[in-house]
Amino acid sequence: MYIAMNRFKVVKDATEDFEQVWLGRDSHLGEMPGFVEFHLLKGPEHEDHVLYASHTIWSSKADFEAWTRSEQFRKAHGRVPSTKPLYLGHPQFEGFETIQTVARPDSAVA
Repeated sequence: MYIAMNRFKVVKDATEDFEQVWLGRDSHLGEMPGFVEFHLLKGPEHEDHVLYASHTIWSSKADFEAWTRSEQFRKAHGRVPSTKPLYLGHPQFEGFETIQTVARPDSAVA
């Protein structure tokens, strides 16, 4: 399993616009082999920004890398017109290969 994350420092008065960009876009992730799931996370508020992260789970690093070279990736990451900056600087990418997974046993799920 491979987890790909991007962190965004979103300008405080642009959080609603930032969320709408993500909620309104067609990600095309479901078209990709190896895609497992996606989460958009809202984190703590700081003096000048609110931290957000996109969190995508893939079957393998190779599947993620294929996504980054795909036409679906280009479609999903097309420029969104905005009249104001939504975040400070560039997103910070972090990629992780899974070393251990612990899951709840099926019998314990309510």
